Amino acid sequence: MEGTLTERDEVVVRGLVPEDLESVVTIDARSTGRRREAYFGTKLRQNLLETGIKVSLAAECRGTFAGFLLARVYYGEFGTLEPVAVLDTIGVHPTLRGKGVGGALLEQLLVNLCGLGVGTLRTEVAWEDALLLGFFHRAGFRPAPRLCLDLPVMPRS
Repeated sequence: MEGTLTERDEVVVRGLVPEDLESVVTIDARSTGRRREAYFGTKLRQNLLETGIKVSLAAECRGTFAGFLLARVYYGEFGTLEPVAVLDTIGVHPTLRGKGVGGALLEQLLVNLCGLGVGTLRTEVAWEDALLLGFFHRAGFRPAPRLCLDLPVMPRS
């Protein structure tokens, strides 16, 4: 998609559908440098099995796929007593970054999560990813009161 959004352009947000797979993979590949068909294929299949309010969304502008986000809701995992949503992935076409597409996706996700009675949305971001950190900061995300721990998986002696 070439060009930039104007104030008259509308971002339409809807649920992801199987036909979105190639667009999702293409946008993600432009950011990551690799194509992840299997990952996104699995995520889209899971999305189709969910009923009710959608938490994996697509954005269109001028009738063209402009971005997506994949999220899920947990009910009591990781020791929490209340439902928590996790934003797994968000992607916006490179020519539309900074034009409100990501914000429109996030805003619709928050509306959907409110409808589900979910009070918290969590995500992870690489410390070095200043653009994504800035987006999340402007959206109101703050460091969580939880500590994320990693353990290398290797044979033990």
